[in-house]
Amino acid sequence: MVNITGDQALVKKINTSLALETIRVHAPISRAQVAELTGLNKATVSNLVSDLLEQQLVTEIGPGQSSGGRKPLLLLFNRNAGYSIGIHLDVRTFSIALCDLSGQIVLEKLDQRLSSSDPEQVTDQLALAIQDLTDQAPPSPYGVIGIGIGAPGMVDEQGCVLFAPNLGWEQIPLQQWLQNRFPTIPILVDNEANAGALGEYEYGAGKNVQHLIYVSAGAGIGAGMMIHGEIYRGAAGYSGEMGHMTIDVHGRKCSCGNRGCLELYASEKAILDQQKSLPFHSLHEAIQRAEQDDADALHTLQQLGEYLGIGIANLVNGFNPELVIIGNQFAHFERWIGAAVERSVKQRALRSHQQGLHIVYAPLKQRSTLLGAANQAIRSFVGRAKVTM
Repeated sequence: MVNITGDQALVKKINTSLALETIRVHAPISRAQVAELTGLNKATVSNLVSDLLEQQLVTEIGPGQSSGGRKPLLLLFNRNAGYSIGIHLDVRTFSIALCDLSGQIVLEKLDQRLSSSDPEQVTDQLALAIQDLTDQAPPSPYGVIGIGIGAPGMVDEQGCVLFAPNLGWEQIPLQQWLQNRFPTIPILVDNEANAGALGEYEYGAGKNVQHLIYVSAGAGIGAGMMIHGEIYRGAAGYSGEMGHMTIDVHGRKCSCGNRGCLELYASEKAILDQQKSLPFHSLHEAIQRAEQDDADALHTLQQLGEYLGIGIANLVNGFNPELVIIGNQFAHFERWIGAAVERSVKQRALRSHQQGLHIVYAPLKQRSTLLGAANQAIRSFVGRAKVTM
């Protein structure tokens, strides 16, 4: 074995992760292309690729196009080397999926009803679902390589849910509780809108888009922002609490303690707060009635869209994105809110900021967040790629 210094080991680890991530994103790809994209010399790339082939993280396929001379062998990221689990924890439900390392869903359970909002009972329910998918994972060299969870509310770097008013949670160490259940599998917990933004960036509407905002709208409202292809987290990591921007200084009291928060007018809370005066008592019931052309339901959904458009216009004016993706439950509601959202944004966003702006409804639907959470686990695994000396 060659003796190397700690600095050399660190450099090799960084280069290994860089080469593997390049192959993951750009495959099929030749060694020469890996060298070109990473800036590493060809000899270094050849050695790294040999290690990755030995570790079954990369596979070789047939030759690619030649620019002169021998045709290069193309490399693929071995998507079946392991599996990740992604979870979208919502206020009343959760969705979970087992994915291969390319983000393809192998097994999934969507919209599972939470038996309680009590954090310990939620943890128990998530742990049972995780164990079920882990037991069903196909054989692979690395097994389940990580679990990613998108949770509503403010989440710190340790995966503690600091404040999730719609769940009634404060200071809940969700990552640690689940890590205690699955000590050999790395677990990551992030804000669900951040995970949704990443899911759409990697697998959905946000491919090849550097500046996007994912608006998660349902029981509450949050926003995940991608700037130059990276999640924008803010100084302390708590950016994106779009639902708590004030749009009425004398408005209704919000569960966060403020008044006039956007989500009181543009999420399901608007219906819950008015249920005594409405002939329906939930977003689900409003949609059912809207499908029957009920005038009250159609008007209520239009209002939700108008207020959501106001919030989006504020974000557009502040961040100047190329793309806004409306996700979570509202990803299904374009038919009823689309025109009102578009009208609000057109009226309120600066004209300069509307140039080149696109607003779409998440093509991944309720899978945006769970796929983004699974991808965070995959990225972490790639970053931990083994180094052989």
